[in-house]
Amino acid sequence: MSAFPGLPPEASEHAAQVDWLFFALIGVSSLIVLLVLALVVGFSIRYRAGSPAPRGRLPEFMRRDIEIGWTAATLFAFLFIFWWAGATQLTSLTHPSHPLQVHAVGKQWMWKISHENGAREINELHVPAGVPVRVVLTSQDVIHSFYIPALRIKQDAVPGTTRDLWFTADRPGTYHLLCAEFCGTNHSRMRGDVVVLSKADYSRWLADQPQTVDLAAEGEHLFRTLGCSGCHAGASSVHAPLLNGLYGRPVPLSDGTVVSADERYIRDSILQPKSQVAAGYAPIMPSYKTLLSEEELLRLTAYIKSLADEPAADGENVR
Repeated sequence: MSAFPGLPPEASEHAAQVDWLFFALIGVSSLIVLLVLALVVGFSIRYRAGSPAPRGRLPEFMRRDIEIGWTAATLFAFLFIFWWAGATQLTSLTHPSHPLQVHAVGKQWMWKISHENGAREINELHVPAGVPVRVVLTSQDVIHSFYIPALRIKQDAVPGTTRDLWFTADRPGTYHLLCAEFCGTNHSRMRGDVVVLSKADYSRWLADQPQTVDLAAEGEHLFRTLGCSGCHAGASSVHAPLLNGLYGRPVPLSDGTVVSADERYIRDSILQPKSQVAAGYAPIMPSYKTLLSEEELLRLTAYIKSLADEPAADGENVR
């Protein structure tokens, strides 16, 4: 339950922090409104027409001290509120170590969830309590927004890009999963549930799911079906970057810059291969922009990520 009546339940520590900040801002705003209202009413009565109240010029030291004091007080109050709000929001951006990772694809009008072990869900997300969860987001058609009110987190899912959000739900229960961005005529129907289970219940739920191949294995099959191994395998005659040990490494580019090989880089390399060409390689890779669905991109990315700990073949340096 929420500590404040009328709000959605609090299912994480971050949710409680956001609520306290929200009501603190409401409280400060209310005090300022009451102060201004009291001054307006008080001055209207005291200095009404015909009243004997003195209307002369205030002494210089009073005007100076009041102005300096009021300006300094509001400045320090603003800096404190800015620090508090910034610190609260930054906690939700801190990447926990070894999170449970899931993939979410927004599509009119549903959320398609894929777990690393191959389990699939539509408009439901099962997670264990007390375990950091990373949700990798993308959209298949228009802009959607992945919103879990009980966790006080929201992130847009933008077509052609990948974004992520992090949370640790600490209270088992079933909570709303909504789209917070108008995405079409059935936008109001794009909703589901986040089911937070104890670790034991989550393990049982995971074991009860249909036995499917995990994302990395599906990605490997797709990788070979599309002929990617013909260029990126160690024994290939085509001079193309090797993928073993690529994920998470710095990649020098032909323009002299260096990028990190994260999900976004892998995705861009598949869809827009000429936008970031690895140094020492010719821009010969074709674009797969019109050939792959979002789910297939997730599988390929999962497979390339699974090669992160594999040594580069033939002693060649990873680009």
